[in-house]
Amino acid sequence: MNGKITYTFSGKLWRHSPNGGWHFISLPKDISKEIRTQNQWMEEGWGRLKATAEILNLQWNTSIWFDTKIETYLLPIKADIRRKTKIKIDEILDVKIFI
Repeated sequence: MNGKITYTFSGKLWRHSPNGGWHFISLPKDISKEIRTQNQWMEEGWGRLKATAEILNLQWNTSIWFDTKIETYLLPIKADIRRKTKIKIDEILDVKIFI
């Protein structure tokens, strides 16, 4: 990704609530703190920051959301992405975020 900062980490896929709830991977707190310190000025409503994500060589445009309760960004993983990558709840994944 030209001109973008890349963050690489491993994270676990989790579901916000049962039966059709949102699926997320939480960014590590140290990476979240660095991203927020440098880029909070680019956030849109509710702590949303545009980003590109990559899991298992699949890359897509998305946004990460800052959760003030747990003080970290959350990467939402849509059903389409889960189908294409065949990832499951509680699976630990290598993730790249481009800001």
